[in-house]
Amino acid sequence: MLEDLIKTIEDFSKKRDWIKFHSPKNLSMALAVEAAELAEIFQWLTEEESKNDDPKRIDRVREEIGDIMIYLVELSDKLNIDPLKAAFDKIKKNAKKYPISKVKGKALKYWEYEK
Repeated sequence: MLEDLIKTIEDFSKKRDWIKFHSPKNLSMALAVEAAELAEIFQWLTEEESKNDDPKRIDRVREEIGDIMIYLVELSDKLNIDPLKAAFDKIKKNAKKYPISKVKGKALKYWEYEK
């Protein structure tokens, strides 16, 4: 399925002659912009309001997640990185960095607890 998405994005960009603009620098910047647009949807909501599944908000969130995914997959492809493997590898690394015994139920960064 990931390969299908990669091919679809590539075909879409090729047909529009946009690949020349899709450098890692530009893709990472576009990814950051889309992530900011996602954050903007929730910016002034309370914690409780952000959990409300308002259909209009969910549609906007879905579109931004789509944009984020497209740029993330395209950037990954440009750099020959398997994003799924990268995510699983990062979870393993975080498991060591944030041991359950030190952080369970706490919102701590790794430098905030005793090792």
